[in-house]
Amino acid sequence: MKKNVIIIGISGASASGKSLLTNTIIEEMGSDQVTFISEDSYYKHNPELSIEERAKINFDHPEAFDHDLLCEHLEILQKGGSIDCPIYNFSAHKREDKTKRIGKHTIIVLEGILLFTEKHLRDLMDIRIFMDTPLDICFIRRLKRDILERKRTLECVIDQYETTVRPMYLQFIEPSKRYADLIVPHGGANRIAIDLIKAKMKELIGTYQNAKNVNAHID
Repeated sequence: MKKNVIIIGISGASASGKSLLTNTIIEEMGSDQVTFISEDSYYKHNPELSIEERAKINFDHPEAFDHDLLCEHLEILQKGGSIDCPIYNFSAHKREDKTKRIGKHTIIVLEGILLFTEKHLRDLMDIRIFMDTPLDICFIRRLKRDILERKRTLECVIDQYETTVRPMYLQFIEPSKRYADLIVPHGGANRIAIDLIKAKMKELIGTYQNAKNVNAHID
């Protein structure tokens, strides 16, 4: 299939630095060329469930995500189309009515905890990056984020971490590291890793642009 965009997958534990790395890449490469999609946007909707029932869902298991829809959207983007990306409300545990329009970018940075667990999804990515951050650091970051940004209680965050977050990391996320092209230690501010990723992105952009020029001459 002819590709019109480059898709970079960034995976790793919750609060491992994926978003920081993503934001750094977008800032330094330019938002006119690069945009991002979060796997979190593709949590299943489950509007038929009460908020109490939705809160009990294991959000760290692959079945919590609508990866089929995510793959469908990525394939549309690869063909040069645009998509209406869902927006997920973490407080209500469901998607919002509004969506985010995405399309016409050279690079899509895709970030999420379980991106490398499904072959179809992995195969759509041009580069796969795994953030290898110690779990104690991830937990502290997650604790601060969920309390301050997602308005959750200390007890709720700790219970979720012990019940699902850590066990699912060990069962699904950590083993998926073997599918990564690049493993990044020291978090999302790893300057050497950022420069390597940017260099590879520029190389891919040049390759795709040359292919487009060749196809244009043929047409």
